[in-house]
Amino acid sequence: MLRADCFPERWDVVPLGDAVTFLDNMRRPVTASDRVAGPYPYYGANGIQGTIDGFIFDEPLLLLAEDGGNFSNPDRDIAYIAEGRYWVNNHAHVLRPKASLDLRFLYRVLQRYDVTPFIKGATRAKLTKGDASLIPIPLPPLPEQKRIAAILDKADAIRRKRQQAIQLADDFLRAVFLDMFGDPVTNPKGWEITSLTSCGSFKNGLNFEKGEAGNSLRYLGVGDFKSLSTIVDILSLGSVELNKLPAKDYLLEDGDLVFVRSNGNKALVGRCITVYPGDEPLTFSGFCIRYRAEGENVEPEYLNYLFRTPSMKQVMLSGGQGANIQNINQGILSSLKIPLPPAELQRGFSKIVAAYRQSMLRFDSSIANVENMFEAISQKAFSGQL
Repeated sequence: MLRADCFPERWDVVPLGDAVTFLDNMRRPVTASDRVAGPYPYYGANGIQGTIDGFIFDEPLLLLAEDGGNFSNPDRDIAYIAEGRYWVNNHAHVLRPKASLDLRFLYRVLQRYDVTPFIKGATRAKLTKGDASLIPIPLPPLPEQKRIAAILDKADAIRRKRQQAIQLADDFLRAVFLDMFGDPVTNPKGWEITSLTSCGSFKNGLNFEKGEAGNSLRYLGVGDFKSLSTIVDILSLGSVELNKLPAKDYLLEDGDLVFVRSNGNKALVGRCITVYPGDEPLTFSGFCIRYRAEGENVEPEYLNYLFRTPSMKQVMLSGGQGANIQNINQGILSSLKIPLPPAELQRGFSKIVAAYRQSMLRFDSSIANVENMFEAISQKAFSGQL
């Protein structure tokens, strides 16, 4: 994370409030129930939150999280550039740089700035306008700002292309699944129908109290559920402190399928992944449900991609009642009817996924190198070494 003490002495350093104009008075929040989807992006603390049928702003501006931002996560952005026509709610500050400050340079400065000294709030961290105005930012000559921003833009483009390649590989596997097995809801190939309870067992995740200590354990939380289907880099996950280690049932095994049971972000509910912790002890959040396939007639990766199809996810989130629900539970998962193709065909798909998983490990390593490169370039850029 970027800190003010890294800026070179030859650069002017000024409070953010002296270099930008805050347009916060123009923001207008709209609740999700009142928001009408439309052609314009609707921005909040962490970027685009959806769409809306109107706009407030029609110029490139910088958005800086006010509350609910990723302030303590060094790998997540707290600032974004918004362009075109768009709407901003009251969870993000809206900044217009003055003539002496380049917009893209300001974005790179604040993108992952350590703002924790300016944060208030014990339960929900908040960066008020008054405190945000005090953040020290560097102000080198404008040509130097543009040069640094251009270098960082190129480095970031490489990083994004690596990430896109992984996503494309996962999309390919979804297409392979549908080609081999067909849609799991309509079951066009006439496979035998069964239920999850006949093929395995469920377990809700671990609930723990804050303030526990003494035993550190790798921990799979809702925040770790991304668009990818598999987690193999267990060492990249966070840890939880416990007074005592949990029972074995709370530790994940290779091939376990984990669902998001409930979450404040409705889009994450029902999302699933398979995990491969190997010998590393790994537990999982109380907001999740673990499913462990048992016997030889069902493959974990087959189930994983089955639940990643839009049709099956829709059935799951309807709870069998025809209306969207806010969370899922073991009862809902147990009631679902799923097709069961021949085990040999499932194993064939698992081999394809395993080959993909090996490729993903290489990509993960490559992305880690690119992330480290980007971080190193950023540090050099803002310490005046580029």
